[in-house]
Amino acid sequence: MRKKYKLQLKSSLLVFAMVFLITSCKDNNAKKNMENKETEVIANVEEEMYRPNFHFSPKKGWMNDPNGMFYYNGYYHLYFQHYPDDSKWGPMHWGHAISTDMISWKEQPIALYPDELGFIFSGSAVVDVDNTSGFSTESKTPVVAVFTYHDMEADKAGEIKDETQAIAYSFDEGLTYKKYEGNPVVENPNIPDFRDPKVNWDEERKQWTMVLAAGQEIMFYASKDLKKWELLSKFGEGIGNHDGVWECPDFFPLPVKGTDETKWVLFVSINPGGPNSGSATQYFVGDFDGKTFKIDENFQKEQAKEHSFWVDHGRDNYAGVTWSNITTAEGGKLFIGWMSNWLYANEVPTEKWRSTSTIARELGLIRGDNTYRLVSSPVKELNAYRAKKVAEEAISVNGKTVLTTTETLSLSKTEINFTISDVAEGKYTFILSNSKDDELTFGYNATEKSFFVDRNKSGKIDFSDKFTDRISIAPRISSSADLNGKILLDKTSIELFYDDGQTVMTEIFFPNAPFETLSIVSDKEKFMLNNLEIHELKFN
Repeated sequence: MRKKYKLQLKSSLLVFAMVFLITSCKDNNAKKNMENKETEVIANVEEEMYRPNFHFSPKKGWMNDPNGMFYYNGYYHLYFQHYPDDSKWGPMHWGHAISTDMISWKEQPIALYPDELGFIFSGSAVVDVDNTSGFSTESKTPVVAVFTYHDMEADKAGEIKDETQAIAYSFDEGLTYKKYEGNPVVENPNIPDFRDPKVNWDEERKQWTMVLAAGQEIMFYASKDLKKWELLSKFGEGIGNHDGVWECPDFFPLPVKGTDETKWVLFVSINPGGPNSGSATQYFVGDFDGKTFKIDENFQKEQAKEHSFWVDHGRDNYAGVTWSNITTAEGGKLFIGWMSNWLYANEVPTEKWRSTSTIARELGLIRGDNTYRLVSSPVKELNAYRAKKVAEEAISVNGKTVLTTTETLSLSKTEINFTISDVAEGKYTFILSNSKDDELTFGYNATEKSFFVDRNKSGKIDFSDKFTDRISIAPRISSSADLNGKILLDKTSIELFYDDGQTVMTEIFFPNAPFETLSIVSDKEKFMLNNLEIHELKFN
């Protein structure tokens, strides 16, 4: 009996242990599931806290360079380098978004997928109004995309000829494309980093002109039909910044404001080598005879003294290009860039999606003190989104002064305009702050004649040691006694346009909570802040 009792006891204990173990495992699993769900909820909240209000970002996946931008039948088309299956760079597609005003974007299905010839790298798209390509046989206007095929297998094998240029055409205004059977249309002439074709129509010569990044040079091509391309000339040896790979060129004429003169402008993105390290876009001004681009003599002299000819002096505006098939009423061009930097783009603290675009900008050209200068400003369409307004004709600043707080309007979708008179001396610092002790500071140092952005205390910064390894600096180009500025604030970005767009800085940041207060302070005992206008921007 005792033995049987012991067996029964052991069996009972075993059953109890098993029940306890199962229950415990269930509890632990439930606890882990709960913790995972809590982590996921926190991550989702953070993701949305960082998703911009009025800058384009993909719903999911990775985004970098803008591609193939064109305007047609009331729509602005923005394609972009896209990897839909991960938030880090991978096999490149062309993502797609459309807009009627370059501010509110609607994402479309992917336009171009990689295939057996390779990934779909950067490029451009044009509206072939006269059907020069011969693709249309039914009176439909073709849209022709010109892009780089990147053969990853050739790349892994160490082959130089891993990049070629190809085309695809669309009969439904850029929603879907058919790849040309005769691809590639430009073979690789044994040059590494042979990519990013930007095509524009040259009305004077009645030809398509292509600029193509080729190592440390830009190669110029021409075509009558977008299929057969002739090499015209090369540009770049010994000119400009060569501290990184030349990429993503653009080439177009611009009228010089206030004159009857027109000059040609060449954009060249470079990585690394930017004015504040990492990625940036330089520009050149000169003349084009239909075959050769010749840099302006005075421009070259000024550039040789101090290379301050950058589309944007901030750290987060790269690979930007212009829309084809449209100019502004003044003959200017419309531009958008990728708002990140290859130094840390793959590490920024968002997981479901990564990267945004800059605000769309109007580009113009002025005659500066010694040479030509590019100027840029947010597109006028942004004005339609202005809602709440704080306006002060003049504010006397003596010590740290609060300009506005979130009790009045949001600082996560904001436009601020101001003027500071007589900036011959002193340091003027704007401060964005919140209750988490995050701070983003930016402003102007008159003693050094330079603008600055400091994001060392701006929130999450530990994802990359390159993110806050310096305070960004930009030279003041204007010599005016008065400084005017326009500040655009989104959840995780600031875009600064000083002196009517002569100096521009774009930077991203990731605060632990939205900024709540905007203040200004100076080491100058007292100064006047004039023409202050703060607009909250309203979006659906």
